[in-house]
Amino acid sequence: MKRRVVVTGGSIVSSLGIEDEEVMKSLHECRNRTMLMEGWQRYQGLRPQIAAPVTAPLKPFGRKVTRGMGRVAVLALNATDNALEKAGLKDSPELQNGRSGIAYGSSAGDVDALLDFYDLLINNTTKKLSATTYIKAMPQTCAANLSVHYGLCGRLYTTNTACTSGSMSIGYAFEAIQNGIQDIMIAGGAEELSPADVGVFDTLFSASTDNEHPERTPRAYDRDRDGLVIGEGAGSLILEEYEHAVKRGATIYAEIVGFATNTDGTHITHPNRDTIAAVMRLALENAGITADDIAYINTHGTATVSGDVVETCATYDVFNRAVPVSTVKSYTGHTLGACGAIEAWTSILMQREGWFCPNLNLENVDPDCAPLDYIMKTGRNIDAQYIMSNNFAFGGINTSLVIKRFDR
Repeated sequence: MKRRVVVTGGSIVSSLGIEDEEVMKSLHECRNRTMLMEGWQRYQGLRPQIAAPVTAPLKPFGRKVTRGMGRVAVLALNATDNALEKAGLKDSPELQNGRSGIAYGSSAGDVDALLDFYDLLINNTTKKLSATTYIKAMPQTCAANLSVHYGLCGRLYTTNTACTSGSMSIGYAFEAIQNGIQDIMIAGGAEELSPADVGVFDTLFSASTDNEHPERTPRAYDRDRDGLVIGEGAGSLILEEYEHAVKRGATIYAEIVGFATNTDGTHITHPNRDTIAAVMRLALENAGITADDIAYINTHGTATVSGDVVETCATYDVFNRAVPVSTVKSYTGHTLGACGAIEAWTSILMQREGWFCPNLNLENVDPDCAPLDYIMKTGRNIDAQYIMSNNFAFGGINTSLVIKRFDR
């Protein structure tokens, strides 16, 4: 018999802020934090000059803790520490008993550390290499550093699957607990801001260049959108076996009831309508519910032409109705490896409140997008027992999570 998996803690670090109250306040105010980036003019040929960085002060953990961490791992540590505190597990010996593990991912490790590696090949000197250079740069830097910091002795999954890193981590953590392998899992994703990430999407003509009006972009699903905005941040959820959580008197925020992941097998960057639809159907089947049970979907919503159209059409293929949808990316920017976890926790906060944010900057729905119920202007009050959160990544990697409001 499959075990129930609940969420007993969560936190995000993003351009919207860190504290849950601050994040929800920003969503209710219907404004993002896209801004013009000072100094980016020096990058020749880089057309986008905007991004959504984290500006809130981070916890000062000290050099002893962070000496092997680049910014991406520090962001992950901040989100995780806050999440564990909410879960009442921050100083718990249960983290070290072998029944607690971690699933965490990012698109890459720390960019500055990678530059130090490349300096050896470019300038023929090892002067920038240190004992911690690789630890900061390695793709599993978030998962490994968090594991060591909290003394975790259980399973470790590192999901470096670009824009599905965070959601894939939640899914793998869900499966580990559901199948009796672990009782507690830290799950999430992180990404630090780099102009190199912006440059990648600029070469694909997928990044917004509305530098004169940062607050007006991104504009997911809008007829006049001009691309995505890169953000940064981290999101961490604490997943726990239901009976274990109840026994220790934990606060339960939501229940994860379904997860699915698949791959397109067709193109490395262009999304596939059929397999995106398939992953949603698989997640619903895994949850034991039907498409009619879903009251809201947090969409991937990148604000790219191909991404928006394919995603909405695939969603309509599954739901065959105007299901309410919105994308948190219109507020946080595209946080890449962090987005799945940031959006899952934000969706849980909205589900608990019974209010879901509108698609920011959406004024005229692109007629090529499917006829979904695009939440606009002031948000929507919805009594949602079941919600879905979807993410899709380069490499044709698709994920879908089904989250149930906790009613015991």
